[in-house]
Amino acid sequence: MRLALAEARDALAGDDVPVGAVVLDESGAVIGTGRNTREAEGDPTGHAEVVALRAAAATRGEWRLTGCTLVVTLEPCTMCAGALVLARVDRLVFGAYDDKLGAVGSLWDVVRDRRLNHRPEVVAGVLAADSTTLLDDFFARHRLPGRHEAT
Repeated sequence: MRLALAEARDALAGDDVPVGAVVLDESGAVIGTGRNTREAEGDPTGHAEVVALRAAAATRGEWRLTGCTLVVTLEPCTMCAGALVLARVDRLVFGAYDDKLGAVGSLWDVVRDRRLNHRPEVVAGVLAADSTTLLDDFFARHRLPGRHEAT
């Protein structure tokens, strides 16, 4: 999770929401990293999880990430939860819950939906306070008068 937090901090350089992710293979080696790049690259799919999954798939030379663990600082949204299920990631570890967009228990529970053909193990709340602090600080700096959060 500390590597994912470092990626999240690096997202700040592109004025992106500080979310970071890493993919570990069966031996625990890092095979993909990612951070939010939506602002920096103008890409709506530039979520840390998607960036890390793409990097891991490129490292492996295939889209199936069986045996891998995705570690991310914030609970994945529906897009990212769907992507990790489709990539056949075996384990998801995340930091802070996302009460507004979370799809791993907060609003939805995509990864544990029995109708899907793959359901990863989930470990939640790892270094959650560190992730939450990064996010709270970011949004406190980006709030405009009369608005609840930056878009």
